[in-house]
Amino acid sequence: MQGIKVDPYGIKIMLPKAQTHLLKINSLSSISANILKQEMLSLGGDVALARGVLTGKIKETDCLVMGNLSQLLRLSNKLNLQPFGLAKLADDLRSTLKNYQKENFLLKAGKYKLNLGNRTHIMGIINITPDSFSGDGLSNLDLNKIVEYAANLVKDGADIIDLGGESSRPGAKRVSLKEELRRVTPVIKALAHKINKPISIDTSKPEVAKIALDNGASIINDITGLKDPKMAKIVSHYKAGVVIMHKQGNPRSMQINPKYDSVIDDINVYLKLAIEKAKANGIGEKSIIIDPGIGFGKTLNHNLEILKRLKEFKSLGMPILIGTSRKAFIGKILNAKPDNRLFGSIAASINASANGANILRVHDVKATKDALKVSDRIKI
Repeated sequence: MQGIKVDPYGIKIMLPKAQTHLLKINSLSSISANILKQEMLSLGGDVALARGVLTGKIKETDCLVMGNLSQLLRLSNKLNLQPFGLAKLADDLRSTLKNYQKENFLLKAGKYKLNLGNRTHIMGIINITPDSFSGDGLSNLDLNKIVEYAANLVKDGADIIDLGGESSRPGAKRVSLKEELRRVTPVIKALAHKINKPISIDTSKPEVAKIALDNGASIINDITGLKDPKMAKIVSHYKAGVVIMHKQGNPRSMQINPKYDSVIDDINVYLKLAIEKAKANGIGEKSIIIDPGIGFGKTLNHNLEILKRLKEFKSLGMPILIGTSRKAFIGKILNAKPDNRLFGSIAASINASANGANILRVHDVKATKDALKVSDRIKI
């Protein structure tokens, strides 16, 4: 529009008409669904409903709303005047559209502030474990070597360092609190004085999280999605950042025939509830990151569907972290072991970035950084 010299006021009016959306609304009463359809038809859009709604044979239906942004915003105004709970739906509709269009995310994590909207950020992985799935565990190295490794990740372009002392690979056994602290605490202390980047601690134990934050960490990467109530309180107290991840089951059993009614819907509901829980415990909205949990209780097709439809998680209004690096689904596609999954990992990461990921959690920082420089320039 600017290229053909459209009037700025005209652009403001017409741009919403050029942005089309499909919105799925779950479990709406047949009465509300019929009103919704009629209102959307009056605006030039439409709503797909279950066959028995119009005849009254069924009392509840999922809905697929089809229209452009201008129509949907007008729809929300019309629904405000309707009974049967449609005013609440209008609020949800406006909130979802606002979240979906949100591009600028300022992450607040302890003393750090990261602008996640200007480019895709990289979280470099350091596993202080002897049983990492990717074979990159550094538990056999002395402290100086581990610190040097982290410094090199930062030099290669890591914006965040993610440190873990307990493997979460499929089939992994739990590590005791004492052992996890023994592995990670000295490294966090040393890194906090060596690098000027946020340190993330990958843990589900509140005790580990607290000690890590006391010693210089500023982000908690919790694969259980704040399942333990104490974790949320600790994050809130320290004003730390938090990665809320979805997983189905536990590491020992999560890859044994995982099933979903609808993988995207189910993850969305899980993450929405976790976000509400985080806020209720005093965690600031700008401190929350969401992660749909690639490989955590998902089949190959589940993982591919998540990456393909990643933008749908933007409806939650939080920055998205994706970790595909060297994971098993890439190995299945390529028939390759973890140390031969570099090119597949980069392909998955760049696709994730293009589809809305704000942070990529990776092992191979330099290669990913170079690929992102090109990808981000294409997106501008």
